[in-house]
Amino acid sequence: MRHFDMTLPKLVPKDHYSESEAASILGVSIARLHQLLDQHIFNVGSRRPPNIEFTSSDLLLLSYWNKESPSTPPDPSQKVIRIDDYK
Repeated sequence: MRHFDMTLPKLVPKDHYSESEAASILGVSIARLHQLLDQHIFNVGSRRPPNIEFTSSDLLLLSYWNKESPSTPPDPSQKVIRIDDYK
């Protein structure tokens, strides 16, 4: 079983964090943050809105995805086919 350090750096608590703050806290670029969002949230026809704000819970989940997801886009030949593609 793999162990993940799911703690975030000590922060001054805020209700919401901007994209640039979130990327800085996660130690990733804005492009990588957008890639994670597009890969895990805005992936079924919805577009990522501009100027997203994040909660500390959002940052925790993004931290997990960042550790689990490759930083390169998935190979299109390995595309997962959704069940409702066959309806």
